[in-house]
Amino acid sequence: MSLTHFDASGQAHMVDVSGKDVTAREAVAEGCVIMSNEALNLAQGGAAKGDVTGVARLAGIMAAKRTSGLIPLCHPLPISKVSLDLVPDPALPGLRVSATVRTTGQTGVEMEALTAVSVACLTIYDMLKAVEKSMVITNIRLRSKSGGKSGDYEAGE
Repeated sequence: MSLTHFDASGQAHMVDVSGKDVTAREAVAEGCVIMSNEALNLAQGGAAKGDVTGVARLAGIMAAKRTSGLIPLCHPLPISKVSLDLVPDPALPGLRVSATVRTTGQTGVEMEALTAVSVACLTIYDMLKAVEKSMVITNIRLRSKSGGKSGDYEAGE
C-alpha cells in the first residue's frame, strides 16, 4: 500500500481526483476536553468570556470551511453541512465534541470534520484557560465516513 500524497519519486503532491465519481460524502469526527468540575460548570453556565459551547461551535464550523488553507494538500470543497455537538460529560469530567460534515464531490470530508473538532476543542481550552490550564484535549479521531471509492468506515469502540 502506498501513500497517495506522494508521487513515484517521493515528492509531495495534491492527489488528482478528477477521475473520481461525484458522490454524497459525510464524515463524523469526535474528541474530548477533560477538565475539572469547576471548569465544566463554567462551560455549561457561561464563563466570563461568554457562551463557551456556542463560541466553540462557531469556531468549529469556521475551521471546517477553511481546512484546505490549513492542511497543505487538502482540496478546497463545497461543504454543504457542518454541525457540531458539544455535550457535557460529568464522568470525564469534561465536554465531548463531535462534528458532522457533508459534501457532494470527488473527495471526502474527513479532514474537515477532524479540523472542526480540533478547533472547537482548542476554543474551549482558550475560553476556560483562566480557570484551568491543565485541561487535556484527547481522543480526536474519525468516527465514521461514507461515500466515495473506499466506501464506508465505522470506528470501533
